[in-house]
Amino acid sequence: MDLRKLKTLIDLVAESDISELEVTEGESKVRIVKTAAPSAQSQVVMMPAGAQSVAAPAPAAAPAAAAPAAPAPAPEVPAGHVVKSPMVGTFYRSSAPGAAPFIDIGSSVKEGDTLCIIEAMKLLNEIDADASGTIKQILVENGQPVEYGQPLFIIG
Repeated sequence: MDLRKLKTLIDLVAESDISELEVTEGESKVRIVKTAAPSAQSQVVMMPAGAQSVAAPAPAAAPAAAAPAAPAPAPEVPAGHVVKSPMVGTFYRSSAPGAAPFIDIGSSVKEGDTLCIIEAMKLLNEIDADASGTIKQILVENGQPVEYGQPLFIIG
C-alpha cells in the first residue's frame, strides 16, 4: 500500500467519529486505531502476510498546543494533624443514610473517637481519630471514593 493512501486513511479516521479502521489490500493489511488521548493521535499497524505487526505513530489531524498546561497550585491546607485514609473505598460521614454525621467542623474529638466509615468490598470500616483536638476541616464529601493515603480530616 502506498504512502499517499495510508496518509489519506489516517486523515479519514482522525477527522471522523470512527475509532478503528481495518483495510486489507492484497497481502497487506492496515489497521488504524484512534486513541482516546487528548492529542487525538492514531496508531497504524501494517501486517504483511505471515509477518509480525509493526506499530508506528501517525501525525495528529490538528496540531496540538506546544505549551503544556501549568499545574494547578496546591490547595492551602490549614495547619494541624492530617488524618489520612488507611484504605481504598467509599467515604461516609454517618453510620446510615439520613443519620447524623459522626463529626462536624468544630467538633471536639479525642484519640479513638470514630470520625467516619470507609466501605471497602462491602465491609464497613470505622476510621478512628489518631490524635485529640478540634476538627478544622473535612476534606472529602460524603459518598466520594477515597484512595489509600488521601487526607480526610484536619485536626487542630
